[in-house]
Amino acid sequence: MPNAPLELLRTLWPHLVVWGHFGAALGSSVHILLNKEDSRASVGWIGLVWFSPLFGALLYLVFGINRIEREAHQLRPHGVAAILPTPLAQPGPDEVIELGALESLARTIGRSTRRPVRGGNVVTPLWDGEQAYPAMLDAIRNATTSVTLCSYIFDDDRAGKDFVTALADAVARSVEVRVLVDGAGVRYSRHPIDRRLKRVGVTVARFLPSIVPWKVRFINLRNHRKLLVVDGAHAFTGGMNIRQGHSAVLCSPEERIIDVHFELRGPVVSQLQRVFAKDWAFTTGEVLSGPGWFPDLAATGGVPARAISDGPDEDYERFLDAVFGALACAQREVIIATPYFLPEHALLRALQSAAARGVEVRIVVPARTNVALVRWASASILADAVNAGCRVYRVSDSFPHTKLLVVDRAWTLFGSANWDPRSMHLNFELNVEVYCEQLAGACADHLTPHLRPDAEMAGDEHSSSPLLVRLRNALARLATPFL
Repeated sequence: MPNAPLELLRTLWPHLVVWGHFGAALGSSVHILLNKEDSRASVGWIGLVWFSPLFGALLYLVFGINRIEREAHQLRPHGVAAILPTPLAQPGPDEVIELGALESLARTIGRSTRRPVRGGNVVTPLWDGEQAYPAMLDAIRNATTSVTLCSYIFDDDRAGKDFVTALADAVARSVEVRVLVDGAGVRYSRHPIDRRLKRVGVTVARFLPSIVPWKVRFINLRNHRKLLVVDGAHAFTGGMNIRQGHSAVLCSPEERIIDVHFELRGPVVSQLQRVFAKDWAFTTGEVLSGPGWFPDLAATGGVPARAISDGPDEDYERFLDAVFGALACAQREVIIATPYFLPEHALLRALQSAAARGVEVRIVVPARTNVALVRWASASILADAVNAGCRVYRVSDSFPHTKLLVVDRAWTLFGSANWDPRSMHLNFELNVEVYCEQLAGACADHLTPHLRPDAEMAGDEHSSSPLLVRLRNALARLATPFL
């Protein structure tokens, strides 16, 4: 009977669908219970997979499993750590670092990062490209043994060409030079800078080359770090990319980007160099070791500092750990500067809790971001912060790209991470915490001109907006986890 299999299928298909749904829902529920930490998310997903036959399980398979973290762990196999230089030395018994009221914060971040606070450093803020670029170029020109450079964006413009020339000259002097550019960030320039670097003899590599032949803002697992280390002893890091918009000397007023970088000397530089070495070993397989890359570093100052690497691998959520710890320790004042303010609910609640305790929480953001969807999504979040007692100030002149967190004018966190889900969960970031009242005061004073009454956001500003604007912003806020 040629139609017997078809008749059998017609008879059995309802049973196959039921048992298929049961198996898919049961398997999904087990995975949810074992892997989801948020009980509300777990209940929601379990309800969906059981009450939406097969479709719910398919949705969970596509959207519910955190492949970002799993893929990142695969990107950073344990073998990479094994071939890197010997782990950084812990502070000796004679290195006593007095942190006073911030001792608990240092201990909290230490448990997360598994790195010690290192004393004996000098940390100097470099405001905008007018200060940062000449200092960085001079350091490269004076290099004698090695230069390592990592930048998310390295444009082929006037600023980028100055760095290419300095790096090529270093290679000509037999200095070992390694440059790492992000595979997506390099697309911000019409002509990718790595081609120019290769032509002049600089050893360069792309971190996770993108298969998309154009610039894509919303792409995961990017190396968003900005780091320059010269001779293993002299470092620069912060939020500044290499592009002419960071320097008023090189760009028009319309292109102007406000930012800050930091110059570091002392034992903490070894922690920064190790972050680069790990990225380089993963990308190229080459191990950077020996005194040319990791010299013995003596104390050069009196500032305690620590590098905080963050990414969706073994460094997962270390930036968040530092921020939560700092907000919990704040007693008087918190100043935040970020170009993108899209904190998750728990982080927003931590800010609101600090404000409720009487801490002066002030947030500095651009009046108009360069990404419309982010601007819309952040509008209602900023309104929630204002209504909970935080104060928000918007900078309208140029585009503020500064990333700073200053607590009680005693502790500073700076680096590449924004206050958005992409930096906190999806990108590889690099930040530095510094325990120094002088530096914290200088950073707070630098932000003070932005804290003007005419720049402050009113509490009823968002609620009094037209209905269609509020609906647009609410819809954009739903996309926050993907921005």
